[in-house]
Amino acid sequence: MSTVPTALPVLPASVHLAPGVGGLPIVRVTGRAGSAEVYLHGAHVASWVPAGGAPVLWMSAASRFTPGTAIRGGIPICFPWFGPNAADATAPAHGFARLTEWQLSGAAEVADDVVLTFHLTDSPATRASAWPHPFEARYTVTVGATLRLELTVTNRDTVAVTVEEALHSYFAIDDIHRTTIAGLEGAPLLDKVAGGTLEQGSDGPMGFVAETDRVYPGTTATTVIKDGTRSIAIAKTGSESTVVWNPWIDKAAAMADFGSQEWTGMVCVETCNVGADAITLAPGASHTMTAEFTVTA
Repeated sequence: MSTVPTALPVLPASVHLAPGVGGLPIVRVTGRAGSAEVYLHGAHVASWVPAGGAPVLWMSAASRFTPGTAIRGGIPICFPWFGPNAADATAPAHGFARLTEWQLSGAAEVADDVVLTFHLTDSPATRASAWPHPFEARYTVTVGATLRLELTVTNRDTVAVTVEEALHSYFAIDDIHRTTIAGLEGAPLLDKVAGGTLEQGSDGPMGFVAETDRVYPGTTATTVIKDGTRSIAIAKTGSESTVVWNPWIDKAAAMADFGSQEWTGMVCVETCNVGADAITLAPGASHTMTAEFTVTA
């Protein structure tokens, strides 16, 4: 079982670190403009609620909270690869960042916001993985009326390295059948359900009638989720890919950490650099990717 680390920055009154579900350390934020929960395990944002609003992120009731296991829901960080590793089929899906405990290195109140900073660096475990390079990752989570996420990756190796990255955001919605996503109209997409074929996107906002797993390459567009109750805008910088995912009936039932009926209340819209949009970093170079979520009625 994980324990609360002893070496911590000075925490403001709005930030508390305590054991969470499964004993995993969790950072709880109660700011003037919004609240949040972030597990050190994976620097995983599990909750964000704007003041006076409803939860924006979806979490599975069947999620596992154990060391070495990914948390289902919220915002996992996929790094340094996305999906299965191309060179090692035994490597964990979506990389090691979401399975590793990050360090809370900073916490501060800035006006009505609360800003958290997390760090992850290479270790014997990561250097023995399918991606063995020295690196530094800094993740800044700004909690307020909006939720802003900033992931900066620095190559500490002596050779150039290529990384994939994704903020695998799960959003809570009223009903997937009445949900649409605007902002990707006409954009080309890779339909992974259909075997990864390249298709042209539809002219209007996309809806959902079956399992959906789409990668939109080469897009920097802001997307907007509309579920008939509210709209959630996802703006991004430093990201050239967007992924949209819902498992639908059969895949949801097949996943041990996903309730068989939960698929109607969630959708993933992910801020990414994956596939052909992977980032190559020269020695000492850094790249920053951001996502910002805003809720409107």
